[in-house]
Amino acid sequence: MIQNGIEKIIEKHTVIPVITLNSEEDVHATVSKLIKAKINCAEITLRTSFALEGIEMMINAYPSIDVGVGTVVNGHQIDELNKIQGIKFMVSPGGSPSLLKKMNESKIPFLPGVVTPSEIVAGMELGVNVFKFFPANLFGGLKTLQTYGQVFPSAKFCPTGGLNADNHKDFLALSNVCAVGGSWMLK
Repeated sequence: MIQNGIEKIIEKHTVIPVITLNSEEDVHATVSKLIKAKINCAEITLRTSFALEGIEMMINAYPSIDVGVGTVVNGHQIDELNKIQGIKFMVSPGGSPSLLKKMNESKIPFLPGVVTPSEIVAGMELGVNVFKFFPANLFGGLKTLQTYGQVFPSAKFCPTGGLNADNHKDFLALSNVCAVGGSWMLK
């Protein structure tokens, strides 16, 4: 499994804002904040009834923003995402063998979530080597990722959950952290 080129996305975007959209106004306000923060990437969560419409709107109205989709938890969502042209990546808070297979088949770059060593090993057995570490703040944060760097030297992580303006650079300083995600940069 090659994760459909997620490494190229992460090389371009080491800080990934995680955003929830509720309306058309949110799309425009969010992009305004992104531009002001000099960020051209966003992970839009699938947590609202407006999410898919907002994702499509952002892709079409703001082609300079690399739009990703987060909170992908089942194959039905992936089927819906496959209907939208221009999605740059997708992120899941976890992963099962069937979800990882469906993500890979989509051809959209993807980042599956993990917390435990067993989840990392299971992902690596399927060829995954870049993971979302979520929720970082509840599962040891920096200390856990430092340990994982020793135990899983070929794995890379994008921690989210509890990261903020004060600590995100500490995470990025770890050799096994390739990007960070959160919502602090747009507040």
